[in-house]
Amino acid sequence: MDNITQTLLVEGNDDFHLICNICAAFDVSETFKIEDCKGVTNLLNGLPVRLKGSGEIKTIGIVMDADIDIQARWMQMRQILINSNLYSSIPDDCPQGGAIIIPDNVDDIKVGVWIMPNNNNNGMLEDFAAFLIPDDDKLLPEVENVLDSIEARGLNKYKPIHHSKAKIHTWLAWQEDPGTPMGSAVTKKYLTTTPPICQAFVNWLNALYN
Repeated sequence: MDNITQTLLVEGNDDFHLICNICAAFDVSETFKIEDCKGVTNLLNGLPVRLKGSGEIKTIGIVMDADIDIQARWMQMRQILINSNLYSSIPDDCPQGGAIIIPDNVDDIKVGVWIMPNNNNNGMLEDFAAFLIPDDDKLLPEVENVLDSIEARGLNKYKPIHHSKAKIHTWLAWQEDPGTPMGSAVTKKYLTTTPPICQAFVNWLNALYN
């Protein structure tokens, strides 16, 4: 990993470990380093300085959550890219397979953007992870029934936006090794890497870096 000129910026620790384990499952070449930015605010606020660059980094990938408004998230990212004056061709919407933005000057930084879960829907990393639950899983319907029940009675302490977090972590709490983190759940085969969304994410990584 010495002299790596490519980096992938992620919001947090869960993103870091899940992506690391997906890369391991697909034997993605280690041509980039993954950086935990400790939150989307830090990621976005630090991006303009990173885009100015020092000549060392040639490619920056960004993985962030759509949360409640994917279009607003994309426009936030798009405006940063516009303000950098490095890119004349930036799509109005994030492409379904993830964005790869080529700079006008070959010496400037290439940028890739993947908005969790799938560049198309509102949501977050946990929604992406939920897509990796096997189709024939018998526990997921039980998890959903429990969450629906407590939400209907107003017993949930989490905000509605965090329903998907409650869902995946409840499901993980009911596995053979209760409370396994999402990244380790890939290694332990609780989560599968066969769904099309996982392959699409890996395809984006390889197109951006390899």
